[in-house]
Amino acid sequence: MELSNTKSIIIFDGECNLCNGVVGWLLRFAPDDIFEFVAYQSPKGQSLLKEHGYRTDRLETVILFDEEGIHTHSDGFLNIISKMPKWKLVAALLAFIPRMIRDGIYKMASRNRVNWFGQSSSCTINFK
Repeated sequence: MELSNTKSIIIFDGECNLCNGVVGWLLRFAPDDIFEFVAYQSPKGQSLLKEHGYRTDRLETVILFDEEGIHTHSDGFLNIISKMPKWKLVAALLAFIPRMIRDGIYKMASRNRVNWFGQSSSCTINFK
């Protein structure tokens, strides 16, 4: 998979309020032009999911495609924030927590995200 303009691609659930909040935060604070955000419901999201063997009817994890490969669950999240200079140290510190514990917390939040934060009928991010 070739990255467009060397941007890392983040596939997220465009109908999840938590996901939209995180993407909105990244749009505000991440350096310009390091991420391309793709809702899994979009044609590009569906194509990428199919191409890499992921389910297309729902998304249970953020998926990061970057120069090092594909990252999911807590590793995906940590790799995303590690690309932000001001958050690199936080990502490095969180990486010391064993993956089994990080992924357990991530999966619990993923299962409950709609109950806790709600859902939209469409992506609420305003991509400029």
